[in-house]
Amino acid sequence: MFIRRTLSNKTLSLRFRFFSQAALSLDQSFSVSPSSPFPLTYLEGFPKPDPKYAETILAIPRAASGKSIAAKERKVGRVPSIVFEQEDGQHGGNKRLISVQNNQIRKLVKHLGQSFFLSRLFDLEVRSEFGTGDLIEKVRVLPRMLHLHAGTDAPLNVTFIRAPSHALLKVDVPLAFRGEDVCPGLRKGLFLNTIKRTVKFVCPADIIPPYIDVDLSELDGGQKLVMGDLKVHPALKLIHSKDEPVCKIMGARVSDQQKKK
Repeated sequence: MFIRRTLSNKTLSLRFRFFSQAALSLDQSFSVSPSSPFPLTYLEGFPKPDPKYAETILAIPRAASGKSIAAKERKVGRVPSIVFEQEDGQHGGNKRLISVQNNQIRKLVKHLGQSFFLSRLFDLEVRSEFGTGDLIEKVRVLPRMLHLHAGTDAPLNVTFIRAPSHALLKVDVPLAFRGEDVCPGLRKGLFLNTIKRTVKFVCPADIIPPYIDVDLSELDGGQKLVMGDLKVHPALKLIHSKDEPVCKIMGARVSDQQKKK
């Protein structure tokens, strides 16, 4: 359950300074001090995960890795996977080999979309057998990588990262474009050049946004939005340059101009 509350400006300022300092030292550690002001909460006006898709992903341990073993797992309806700790944003420790259920992962990806699946926290339950086996580990995780079959979109493998409250995680957060119906430039017959579909942030695990709203309602021809224009929780740290463009309203397409002649 996510708690909704409004934080004071003083509290937000203190937390913003804390996470700015923590994000600057990501090369040394991806952890937050236990004495930091937790728990963080989703702020009013920012996107929150839809509880409709809150689901426990079921898994069993996998003894070894390799192409032949992975092929056998897929043949019986399982997806070879890994769950690990995030240490520096790229490499993981405390690695556990697991297999998850093909049908469950496929359903979640279909309902959420691939980018949204990769920015969503899930509970992961590892048992000795699916359903009734002994509980080995139950942990909150973030899907980090997902490999789908090019022809069928069947999940081939999934990588998960453990996501305790003290973790800072690199996340490619999807962008959700709003306001196309009232955008001045689009109403004139111009078109939207979408430059970015996701933007990478360092996020405290408790407030990973499921997506970021991008407001197009005031954009006219030739105007653009850059990454610094995105409105996010102040504890999130943008990895890209603030001046990097997200989208721009461009002139009419050549095909549209030909239709008018």
